[in-house]
Amino acid sequence: MSSTLQIRQPFIRRLLQYLKERFPLVQHGIIIAIFSFSAIAYSRISSGKSGFIPGSTFVIGFLMAFTLFLLLRLLDEIKDFEDDSKYRQYLPLPRGLIRLYEIQGMIGAVLIVQVGLILVFQPRMLLFYLLVMGYMFLMTKEFFAPAWLRRHPIIYVVSHMMIIPFVDMYSSGLDWLLGGTGMHWGLAWFFAVSFFNGIVLEFGRKMRTPETEEPGVVSYTGLYGTKGGPLIWMGLLFTTLLLAMGAAHYAGFSRYVWVFLTVLCLVLMLPAMLFIIRPTKARSKWIEHASGIWTAMMYLTLGAAPMVEQIW
Repeated sequence: MSSTLQIRQPFIRRLLQYLKERFPLVQHGIIIAIFSFSAIAYSRISSGKSGFIPGSTFVIGFLMAFTLFLLLRLLDEIKDFEDDSKYRQYLPLPRGLIRLYEIQGMIGAVLIVQVGLILVFQPRMLLFYLLVMGYMFLMTKEFFAPAWLRRHPIIYVVSHMMIIPFVDMYSSGLDWLLGGTGMHWGLAWFFAVSFFNGIVLEFGRKMRTPETEEPGVVSYTGLYGTKGGPLIWMGLLFTTLLLAMGAAHYAGFSRYVWVFLTVLCLVLMLPAMLFIIRPTKARSKWIEHASGIWTAMMYLTLGAAPMVEQIW
């Protein structure tokens, strides 16, 4: 369907197309469910608790995490609108598939749903929700130093990836806060893993060949070259592996977890090695897919799988 015909479609159809392009519901839903489940599971396992939290509590917590990440996407659309209109006119908002006021309306609707869920079902989580929202507000304002952050891309990505440990803290709080046990230091391992997983994903999705680089659009191959970018990504993957080993050790997992994660890490480095040898668009996508597989398997290994085994 042409862009002109898409723009003339009813809002619901345009919204579904927007979500397909910018926030695929099934793909994001699965990874966010794994993320939320694992944060809670790791909190319980590492503190010696048995069983899982009530199902209704988890469902509300998942909906909150899902809408928080959706909110991030919508706020980014507004934050990046000027640059996207200048450099990436093919994106849904600049090309007119979705309108700016519709994005703003969706943000308002998401906020209403979130506040309603919190106040009705989990009022004790309100403080942590406000903490996450406060950091998200600073992100949308680019910490009131947008020009400086743009000149320092690594600090930019680090400052923005900090939102993931904040959401982690919220999700794990469904165990320790609602359970009245208090947060324990072991969760710091899990938060660190989540933070670096976010950076691995960020680097992995911004690897490009020289001919696919876009003016005004940051990529890590553009910043560090087709050798330097993948090498940094591999270093980040290895750093996450070391942190995951620490998290697994703290939670008392078997050494087989170390072996599995090490083998997985080495296998998933292959796309980056191949990209360094011969950069192609397909191989850059392999790095992106490897980042997603690593993140999903990391969360499954550190929380979800052990908890499912314990429950069954």
